[in-house]
Amino acid sequence: MMGPAHSLSGAAAWLGVGAAAAAAGHGMPWPVLVVGALICAGAALAPDLDHKAATISRAFGPVSRTLCEIVDKLSFAVYKATRKPGDARRTGGHRTLTHTWLWAVLTGAGASALAYGFGRRAVLAILFVHLVLAVEGLLWRAARVSSDVLVWLLGATSAWILADVLDQPGNGADWLFTAPGQEYLWLGLPIVLGALVHDIGDALTVSGCPILWPIPLGRKRWYPIGPPKAMRFRAGSWVELKVLMPAFMILGGVGGAAALGVI
Repeated sequence: MMGPAHSLSGAAAWLGVGAAAAAAGHGMPWPVLVVGALICAGAALAPDLDHKAATISRAFGPVSRTLCEIVDKLSFAVYKATRKPGDARRTGGHRTLTHTWLWAVLTGAGASALAYGFGRRAVLAILFVHLVLAVEGLLWRAARVSSDVLVWLLGATSAWILADVLDQPGNGADWLFTAPGQEYLWLGLPIVLGALVHDIGDALTVSGCPILWPIPLGRKRWYPIGPPKAMRFRAGSWVELKVLMPAFMILGGVGGAAALGVI
């Protein structure tokens, strides 16, 4: 799928988690719901770090472009080193390492570890990166025509404000993990969810997605998971733009309303 659909699906997924958490008696304070949805929207772009033409490659200028090139080469090297006889020959790393459940879990765990070890500084960095990505994904038309510096300033300002809001008692810094020193451990959860939602979205497209790696399936370790080919679509097609994106908006709205107890 394309960047806007990925980001919308990430935001809708976290709002759905908020609704489920409320139903289970672990409701999210509204700042956690909002911040988690924005982080998840940004994280839903992150698996495309292996693609130099993706939305994320433009998000941070030369830094993100260089990082995408490095991750592409790393992913390709891992693919070549771990492929089985049934896996296709490739010339690049797109939709390999960063499009797996293992990558999703490791990136989320890494973010939680940074928040645990470095406190507010790490929280601000995590918020800044994912808020910039959320702007690039959710407001992609506006982001394209505006200056990168303005988008970065918006991300930095929003990160500072939201961190201050979360720090207030009862606003969710210790949501789900309540022991002293465990504040913000939950930040890894929307990152994991965003990456997995991205992978599921790509699995619906023509090429499928090797979500299960490194678990082998038959003669393949990089098996492209997906529905029957007749049910798949091309990225950017009318199915994505006219069906899925409106559906994500509706589901996100319903999930957010349920999470806040409005319905």
